[in-house]
Amino acid sequence: MSGNESRFQAICQITDREVLPPKTPSRLEEMWAIDVFSLNKMQACLPKDVFKAIKKTVQSGGKLDVSVAGVVAAAMKDWAISKGALYYAHVFYPMTNITAEKHDGFVSVQSDGSAITEFTGKVLVQGEPDGSSFPNGGIRSTFEARGYTAWDVTSPAYIMQTDNGATLCIPTVFISWTGEALDKKTPLLRSNAVMNKAATRLLKLLGHTDVATVNSSCGAEQEYFLIDAHFANSRPDLLLTGRTLFGKPAAKGQQFDDHYFGAIPERVQVFMQDVEERMYRLGIPAKTRHNEVAPGQFELAPFFEAANVASDHQQMTMTILRNTAKKHGFVCLLHEKPFAGINGSGKHVNWSVGNATQGNLLDPGDTPHDNLQFLLFCGAIIRGVHMYGPLLRAVVASASNDHRLGANEAPPAIISVYLGSQLEDVFEQIKQGDVKNSAHAGVMNLGVDTLPEFPKDPGDRNRTSPFAFTGNRFEFRAVGSNQAVSGPLVAMNTILTDSLTWVADKLEAELAKGIGLNDAAFDILKEVMEQHSAVVFGGNGYSEEWHKMAVEERGLLNLPTTADALPMLKEKYIEELFERTGVLSATELESRFEVYAEQYLQVIEMEAKLVISMAKTVIYPAAFRHLSELSVTIANLKEIGIDLEKDGAEKVAALIKLMMDTLSKLDAALSKHDFGSIEEHMQYSAKTLRPMMDQVREYADALEGEVADDLWPLPKYQEMLFIK
Repeated sequence: MSGNESRFQAICQITDREVLPPKTPSRLEEMWAIDVFSLNKMQACLPKDVFKAIKKTVQSGGKLDVSVAGVVAAAMKDWAISKGALYYAHVFYPMTNITAEKHDGFVSVQSDGSAITEFTGKVLVQGEPDGSSFPNGGIRSTFEARGYTAWDVTSPAYIMQTDNGATLCIPTVFISWTGEALDKKTPLLRSNAVMNKAATRLLKLLGHTDVATVNSSCGAEQEYFLIDAHFANSRPDLLLTGRTLFGKPAAKGQQFDDHYFGAIPERVQVFMQDVEERMYRLGIPAKTRHNEVAPGQFELAPFFEAANVASDHQQMTMTILRNTAKKHGFVCLLHEKPFAGINGSGKHVNWSVGNATQGNLLDPGDTPHDNLQFLLFCGAIIRGVHMYGPLLRAVVASASNDHRLGANEAPPAIISVYLGSQLEDVFEQIKQGDVKNSAHAGVMNLGVDTLPEFPKDPGDRNRTSPFAFTGNRFEFRAVGSNQAVSGPLVAMNTILTDSLTWVADKLEAELAKGIGLNDAAFDILKEVMEQHSAVVFGGNGYSEEWHKMAVEERGLLNLPTTADALPMLKEKYIEELFERTGVLSATELESRFEVYAEQYLQVIEMEAKLVISMAKTVIYPAAFRHLSELSVTIANLKEIGIDLEKDGAEKVAALIKLMMDTLSKLDAALSKHDFGSIEEHMQYSAKTLRPMMDQVREYADALEGEVADDLWPLPKYQEMLFIK
């Protein structure tokens, strides 16, 4: 079957497809977290003293009493078997943005040949997967394979139900034999712990005597594309890279704004309902679903949760989206830019800090100008983002996110803070030396008697800011849709820890001099704004004026590519930040740079090789057939006296030559390996290989617009994006 026949057959198969009927909806309370070994389930099956010890660790971060592990393991096993599970898996998150798991059976063969189920406390607490094939960034030699998983009791175990059966999944950390973190969970747990310590210290200096454990919270909005599997399976680029390396934008894209928040297509809504049921069974609080801006693009957003659990749930969400899409004949694309010419996908990470006694520490209240607690925490964040903005840029750097950052759809690669007009005015008053008031929210009157009046927010929202305050939290909008949220959370928790420690040191010294609390705090906030207000910006982050002002007048860094951003992890002041807080050692930080840099290079190389392969074996033959048919037709007509214009054939021939010439240059450029450093190699990939790939695409996409439709083998944008 030829490529074009396959393409048209795919269209027929999709249009003839019957939509799977939606499942009969269950009541939320009947399915909520039924596949989670939650505290409630533990309380029902554990002895009181054991449950009390586990609860203390989960809720207040106390050290785990490993002596209770055996009792917990037995109860966990019995519960899992009652749910149909015969296997368990220590689930961990290596430095690849994926979820890793090794399945082991509960089976234990006895000496008489019989078998029993067994799951010991030792096995629950510690596992030993072969760690040799996971990226480690030079922490150990290739032949050193030992790695450990260790039970994270603060994130509950759960049953993952699939068509292949049920598996007990136990969230764990993953560390090397020598104790270095090889995963994304260990640094997150460390960053939460040190942030709690710094925040508690400051709260006590502010006069609080009863201070519960402070935790960061996270709500990650997940954007994604759904493409019919028949189309995706006909596109080698989508299968291997998650994005279209070729494709001429359709005549209609998103310019009419008719997809955003429009009616959800029936087949997509059935898929969404299936996803949500799976999430509810796992206690993942999916709250919002809607069409996104681009055709074929959608969004799912959860409630806030504790950062560690939210990070685990985010990994589970990506797995559920991909697996459920297959059941409905879709492929779920989580790449940041699967289609050129329309919006890409982000994962906006909404982040805040708080506890059970003082509540949300980033809630400004009705009068933020006299909310000392809020002002100090918010001021600490302003200081942290200004000092460590390059770190925030580095933790969202990837080959795929480079396609999105800086475009008129996503925050620019310059990290700035948006506060909103109310808070920006309050902090400007502080900078000037006298804070007196804050703007009131007011009431919105719509001028129609039948419509209610409702409170108006004191400030608008800014969708061009990479780090924006949105009422009682900050929204880190630069995170990519395909990325784990743990890296950004680690960075935010760590810079907040550093700033809270700085604030507390200053405040403690001032109070020791006999200066009153309000005066001391005001002086600290004034110093923050005098030194760090350059990072606060409320205008259009996409504008050229801002880019110039940010760099030339405010001294902010513009790091447009991963090749520019990742080396920030090697800066001495970033290394000292992580070592000072205890979140990452110098060795662990260096390993992360090495791993992420290597991943970047591998992605570029893979995509370049696929560009060459597809252009030579798919696009060139189709274009040449079209040119041959066109040339024959022109010659035949000329024989009977009809002189058909040659421009079309000459244009196609010229595009073919340009494409093939550029392919030869790209092929030659790929053979270069004599780089002085990995940084030099990354810059070469960003500045040489990527532009060549784009040039090949430009010629290929132009050919798509010239070649006869029945000869073009690849599913087109208008088909993939609009046929559901």
